[in-house]
Amino acid sequence: MLFYAHSGVRYLILLAGAVTLVYGLYVLATGRRYDDVLRRSASTYTLLLHVQILLGLALVFSGRFYPQLTGHIFMMVFAAAAMQIPVSVLRRREPERRTAAPLVVGALLSLGLIVGGILAIGRPIVGSGGG
Repeated sequence: MLFYAHSGVRYLILLAGAVTLVYGLYVLATGRRYDDVLRRSASTYTLLLHVQILLGLALVFSGRFYPQLTGHIFMMVFAAAAMQIPVSVLRRREPERRTAAPLVVGALLSLGLIVGGILAIGRPIVGSGGG
């Protein structure tokens, strides 16, 4: 069951990451101010990344480890960090100094790492194949 949960959550992660990236780009392109929609989408994306890491660790501790997972694990942890850092930094900034740029960079970098991490274990980005 953990395997299927871990496999299915990736679609939510890719969707939340895409929403964060596209909306962040929209905010930058139109000159809009950092807003609650962007904050919530980035926070949701970050939360899903953390849930996915916990599910993945549960899988590893349940005995589903093979050598190719090493690269996958590192890329996924770096993907979560790439998004967590700008979310945390912006949370501490004064509201008038918050911009969408750090979240756009974080989302782009984390999505790239996620794609690389999925491919590292020979799984398709979308479609069947599990995990």
